[in-house]
Amino acid sequence: MYLERLYLKNFKNYDELTLELEDGINCIIGPNGIGKTNLIDAVYMLSMTKSAFSFTENQNVKHGASDFALSGRFKTENDLSTVICQYDKSKKKISLNGKEYNRFSEHFGKFPCVLIAPNDTDLLREGSEVRRRYFDSVISQFDKEYLQSLINYQRALLQRNQLLKNFAEQRQIPNKEWVAPYDHVLLKEGRIIQNKRKSFIEEFIVSFKEAYETLAGEEVADINYKSDFGSDTIFEETWQKDIALQRTTKGIHKDDFDFRLNAYPLKKFGSQGQQKSFIIALKLGQFLLLKKQLQTSPILLLDDIFDKLDDIRIKKLLGLIKEKKFSQILLSDARPERSKTLIEQISMPCNIIELKK
Repeated sequence: MYLERLYLKNFKNYDELTLELEDGINCIIGPNGIGKTNLIDAVYMLSMTKSAFSFTENQNVKHGASDFALSGRFKTENDLSTVICQYDKSKKKISLNGKEYNRFSEHFGKFPCVLIAPNDTDLLREGSEVRRRYFDSVISQFDKEYLQSLINYQRALLQRNQLLKNFAEQRQIPNKEWVAPYDHVLLKEGRIIQNKRKSFIEEFIVSFKEAYETLAGEEVADINYKSDFGSDTIFEETWQKDIALQRTTKGIHKDDFDFRLNAYPLKKFGSQGQQKSFIIALKLGQFLLLKKQLQTSPILLLDDIFDKLDDIRIKKLLGLIKEKKFSQILLSDARPERSKTLIEQISMPCNIIELKK
């Protein structure tokens, strides 16, 4: 599977643009600020239904415009498929071959992609919510039951938290019976999510460790899944605390993933090079797992990562590319000569896309 054609209109800094892409390496080159990352993000949105870099849809609209449109033509072994994403007047629509989705979640996993970008280090620096969101997005691409349980859990969590706030704001006596239906949903869906996260990590860790060893050698990298979602009385045990803080203080939404290197916390003891290798191995492990689960090779998006890696790690990453571990690759670089030199080193054809002001 690969993206054959990409079309943008009023998307970020682009008025209108059509790109023809190849099944292989596509190198987007041009000076900083020209819009290379925006093209990568457009591909990500067509795959994942949302931007990788913008928090709101308005941030994706070109200044002076009121809407944007994206279109991608994907080619598989036996078929051509067109995905269209349109945003107009605060409403976004996504369609596949002319049929609009009722729920964006129906699109997950159909045209998978894996993005490696400079801001991936947020997975280390930021709190547990960022790590949960990352792993949730990976699992949701191949496990629809997990995605539905996640949607159900988050909906019940929002409603429970709102009810706890209402008790305080309206000075009502907290009533457990009112909260009980939400507790039931959180317990049921939370148990499903917890079990699936455990199973996922057990399988994912194999691909991840393989990728890390290729990049960094014999250091022992590990990921531990941490959850306080224990007994069925968890919400009864935290009832008084939840009332006082006006939010649900324990549950599957507090889970975390602990990144370790040689048994020590990566964030605290890992060097910059070790941290970068860990994150890239995380994404390559994601690639290998999705390829296995979905029986298709995801598109690999490499956004300006050569500036963030030393020569040794660049060489090893290029070695993986040369071994044809990936199908379609879109990479961006602000230094054209560097990209051309690196591609020449692995003696592979490359579609060069040079952007100019």
